[in-house]
Amino acid sequence: MDTLVAAIAQHGYAILFTFVFLEVVGLPIPAAPVLLIAGGASANGPMRPGASLLTALSAMLTGDMLMYLLGRYMGWWLLGVLCRLSISPESCILRSADAFYKRGRMVLVFAKFVPGINALAAPLAGSMKMRVPQFLAFDFGGASLYVLVYWGAGYLFSGFLGAITKGYAQFSNYVVWSAAVVFAGYLSYRALVVLRERKRGPVVRISAPDAARKMAGIAVFDVRSHGYYEKDTMRIQGSVRLEPNALNQDAVQVPKNKEIVLYCTCVREATSVRVARFLGEQGYSVSVIAGGLRAWKKAGLPLEPVPEDDVVQLPTFS
Repeated sequence: MDTLVAAIAQHGYAILFTFVFLEVVGLPIPAAPVLLIAGGASANGPMRPGASLLTALSAMLTGDMLMYLLGRYMGWWLLGVLCRLSISPESCILRSADAFYKRGRMVLVFAKFVPGINALAAPLAGSMKMRVPQFLAFDFGGASLYVLVYWGAGYLFSGFLGAITKGYAQFSNYVVWSAAVVFAGYLSYRALVVLRERKRGPVVRISAPDAARKMAGIAVFDVRSHGYYEKDTMRIQGSVRLEPNALNQDAVQVPKNKEIVLYCTCVREATSVRVARFLGEQGYSVSVIAGGLRAWKKAGLPLEPVPEDDVVQLPTFS
């Protein structure tokens, strides 16, 4: 019996660590329900309170430190990957960075509770050159608060969770089903987005080589969000900046006597498609470069440095 209990506890801790860690590194895995169940399991067995708390906290701190270091050395690239679940990855980064910088280091204490910035706080701190001791101090406070709130709720209300936390099998099944429900919800949301876009009609796409052959007779616009530029970044030669979040401003000059070609770096050209629909409704003839800037680079077509006036880098804490 003792061996069985030890085995159940061991597997329970592994599940707890894995789910918390996966949420911290940006995957759509729900850690809060797992913490609730771990709290209940600690009150009723088979998990021990101190061990389960330490497991959850170590998973969160390990994941945050990993993301901090990756953000420090990979910068915009990593933030872009984390933001790809957003419709507009570039503006996702810019909004998160701006909010993080304005509200200061204390954001790390409450970031875990805020959807959208919870997975970005640690890599943003790294990208914005927050000093390691400061990051560790604020992140420890935030991780401890998050774990204690959900784990503590499960522990205090363990009676309601008794049927679930009665044994490892029930605990394991609940966690798996919770993850399945969240994943199914996400897939349903993405399907609704795709269906809604299809109802609006297709957007004309053009290959990078075809766009290059037509350069003399078209106007090419870079619609990457203004903050999505790194130092020494490049753009398509002859293209012009068009801020996708300022399309209603009178300062935007888009010629109506030329075909408009747009490009970005989003998954499925999301920002280009959004801007193309807007311009199409204004009477412009618009197409989107399939594959965006990556397709242009892959084809070996000419590039040029982005002008300094168009470059806005992340603010830093140093």
